[in-house]
Amino acid sequence: MTEINYVFETHGLNIFYGNFLAVADVNINIPRHKITAIIGPSGCGKSTLLRAFNRMNELVPDTHIHGEVLFEGQNLYEKSVDPVEVRYRIGMVFQKPNPFPKSIYENVAWAARIHGHKGNMDELVESSLRQAALWDEVKDILHSSGLAISGGQQQRLCIARAIAVKPEVILMDEPASALDPIATLKIEELMQELKQKYTIVIVTHNMQQAARVSDHTAMMMLNGGATRSGTVIEFDETNKIFTRPTDKRTEDYVTGRFG
Repeated sequence: MTEINYVFETHGLNIFYGNFLAVADVNINIPRHKITAIIGPSGCGKSTLLRAFNRMNELVPDTHIHGEVLFEGQNLYEKSVDPVEVRYRIGMVFQKPNPFPKSIYENVAWAARIHGHKGNMDELVESSLRQAALWDEVKDILHSSGLAISGGQQQRLCIARAIAVKPEVILMDEPASALDPIATLKIEELMQELKQKYTIVIVTHNMQQAARVSDHTAMMMLNGGATRSGTVIEFDETNKIFTRPTDKRTEDYVTGRFG
């Protein structure tokens, strides 16, 4: 029997904003070169959990965690771990496309340059844009503003920018929620291509999208206690989550009866 290779493992993960326990007691394993979706109702801590995987929560004042997030077997929150290095190895794409007010070329090259890339920058830019399925659309306008292209193209540009620093993981926080259906389909098709090289973790409010693109799904809910903390109530292969869930709350949510 082949052993599953996990990129992330969380053990008793609790995330606090000040004294408020936002995410409670999460224990999940994220497999390599797969797409893992995090779903659940608004306010249950999906984005907070996602940001724990590359220490982005630390940019919010008075945030702290208890428990462990292991990345390739090492606790990301040990004092010796550099959070900047973590964010290069674990890239992130946000809900709203956020290209820099620079050219398309410089959007891709900028992060790689400050990270010390020594190779041929033209080749890196082209390779990153090709991986993001954007090269053919922008190869003749590389020195035009990244803000002048469509929203869907901007989101793929942000993915190319993340790819350019050669991460091992790409986190996506509702990457298609601001896009039209055609642009959303392109992002979903791109994710299927990218998982051949990268591990992808996506937060989505769109259950159909989770069912279409992900291999595994984490179902989050607010617990019933006084703290109203979010927690993962079920984690499994996506097909099982959507067709044979073990938790009644998951079944109610994915069938639209949650209320």
